Amino acid sequence: MYELIIAGGWLMLPILLSSIVVIAIAFERYWTLRRNKVVPPTLLGQVWHWMKQNQLSKENLHQLRSSSPLGTILAAGISNSGHGREVMKDSIEEAANQVIHNLEKNLSPLGTVAAIAPLLGLLGTVIGMIKVFTAIMIEGTGNAGVLAGGISEALITTAAGLTVAIPALVFHRFFERRVDSLVVEMEDQAIKLVDAIHGDRVMRSDEASAG
Repeated sequence: MYELIIAGGWLMLPILLSSIVVIAIAFERYWTLRRNKVVPPTLLGQVWHWMKQNQLSKENLHQLRSSSPLGTILAAGISNSGHGREVMKDSIEEAANQVIHNLEKNLSPLGTVAAIAPLLGLLGTVIGMIKVFTAIMIEGTGNAGVLAGGISEALITTAAGLTVAIPALVFHRFFERRVDSLVVEMEDQAIKLVDAIHGDRVMRSDEASAG
């Protein structure tokens, strides 16, 4: 492996750094975007229980706001529920925008790495071929070692760039879909709470506990 890195030339350094970035972001986003952490399955039921028992104190509201992204959205809606349905919905949308921004954190750098890594590999290919043609121009085709070195550099950087870019693109798509799915779930639960508070639906106990 070390020999391949050396043979690939100096462009292997940014490609290796890109691979570290991909691994770090993938682990961080996988841990952060766990479904049970973002949308706790019993949270809506707990909130509805507090409201029915008149136990929704400032402490409980603060606990709700800091518990999870869904809790942040529900707390924003509850805090403004007394000002009417539209105000409550607006406050939920504002909180949701911030929550979505946090959920999408680091996805843009992941997409950037997926786009840049093949270009770094292509640049390495170009540099390697330049070395090959320079060697041919100076020494002719008799020095096979020089020619092989340039061709190796060209191929190694291309392979390394694609090796980094393909997983980066897969992770980027995967986490984008995960965020979209979580947003739909949070929107559904927020709508249930708005409708229940303003009398458009009756929140059943099983529905609340299931979220």
